[in-house]
Amino acid sequence: MSLELFIGLAAATLTTISFLPQVYRSLRTRDTRSISLGMYFLFTIGISLWLVYGLLSHDLPVTLANGVTLVLALIVVVLKLRYG
Repeated sequence: MSLELFIGLAAATLTTISFLPQVYRSLRTRDTRSISLGMYFLFTIGISLWLVYGLLSHDLPVTLANGVTLVLALIVVVLKLRYG
């Protein structure tokens, strides 16, 4: 594995798992009052575009990280829409 790929995968892993505490807390408590829907909406669009970029450029770390992050962000958006 090249150093660039290792660094990319490490960065992708860390930034992606940083969303787990928010998703876990939101699922557990159903309390999303302090979460900005606008921020998560824009973030989700940005992550979707990064995912497309990763797919088009055949960039594994970008594709994997943004695919997983998109799922996590969408969970928070759905919970926010459902529980306000």
